[in-house]
Amino acid sequence: MSELIERTWTPNSSYGRSRRDSKPFRYKAYLPDEIANLDPVLPASVTAKIEGATRAAIELDSSPGITELEPVARLLLRAESVASSRIEGLRVSHRRLEEAVFDPRAARGAALSVVRNIEAMNAAVELGMSADALRVEDLSAIQATLLNTERDRHIAGIIRTEQNWIGGGITPRNASFIPPPPEYVPALMDDFVRFCNRDDLSAVTQAALAHVQFETIHPFADGNGRTGRCLIHVILRRRGISRRIVPPVSVVLAANSARYVAGLSAFRAEDLAGWCAIFAEAMEIAGVRATELGRSLADLRGEWIQRAGSPRRGSTSRRLIGGLAGHPLLSVASAAKLLSVSEEAARLSLNQLSSSGVVRQVTIGRRNRAWAAEEVFDLLDEFDFGMASREGLDKPARPAPTRRRRSGSVT
Repeated sequence: MSELIERTWTPNSSYGRSRRDSKPFRYKAYLPDEIANLDPVLPASVTAKIEGATRAAIELDSSPGITELEPVARLLLRAESVASSRIEGLRVSHRRLEEAVFDPRAARGAALSVVRNIEAMNAAVELGMSADALRVEDLSAIQATLLNTERDRHIAGIIRTEQNWIGGGITPRNASFIPPPPEYVPALMDDFVRFCNRDDLSAVTQAALAHVQFETIHPFADGNGRTGRCLIHVILRRRGISRRIVPPVSVVLAANSARYVAGLSAFRAEDLAGWCAIFAEAMEIAGVRATELGRSLADLRGEWIQRAGSPRRGSTSRRLIGGLAGHPLLSVASAAKLLSVSEEAARLSLNQLSSSGVVRQVTIGRRNRAWAAEEVFDLLDEFDFGMASREGLDKPARPAPTRRRRSGSVT
């Protein structure tokens, strides 16, 4: 049985603390059950939700719109990274993120953190493709990628040796949750990876329980939430239900953050079924909405082809249109690299697509010239907006909206 472990908090300095927080006090840290041999018994209603989530993920992975538009995989991974960071209070628009990726030297603050989150998500997806058993060191590597900044490198990839907490300020007195004391963490993590290496549970159930247990252990000094959401994709890919496409579960969780937190709390109150239901529903919404996004982007690509005068198949312009969904902000150099053509060929195609209203020339920063597929950012904004509920899950996807051409530059 899980239990509360009582400890004494002794401040090591009164600097910056109130008189109350400068005095020792007792607090209780939560010690979860080990889960390596857990045999979850779930009610039929929750099992049905899990089956629905599994179908949605499999359908996303094999959707014709996705199959024909491989750059969508890249776009969904970024959407997942943006949302996962948003849950931690790091707010960056899809457009601002793309600008940070376009010019990493200019990335600062939240944008830089989200770029690191993309790298961590990519590392998680790669890890999920490995046949090797998952190790604690693998999770440490994901967290180290996430915290690969000058400020955080001293805690990157290191299992914590001190007590941490969520909320409440500079002491755990008013914390909303206090994870297990540090001396319990190594054994809990060894148990945790044994659970992750099982193959006798449904993939969705395993991903749900792995995520909530990881968040409960909170094994690192920082980055636990984002690392834990990366872990979802390690499990789903290892278990084979998302071989190519990341179901953007974090986008749904971010849109329903209060319910997400309530689900984590439900698990810690021994309501395992309640958490699994919330997670499965989020994953089903993610799969269905992402499939719709793929179709909308495929429709938009068809519209672009017509708008550009139906360039012949295999031409640089036609291939560039095919890549815009995953790379909606391009320079001449990045377009040339993407298509393996000369910079002159890339420039001619970008100018052609600009004159036909497919892309728009913009300025990033002071003088970096780029071409933006603004309609992709519009679709991503609509995608985020539609992730908050199950309403309309059984309806067909809307066609990509027709938008007015824009002009001007962005600085």
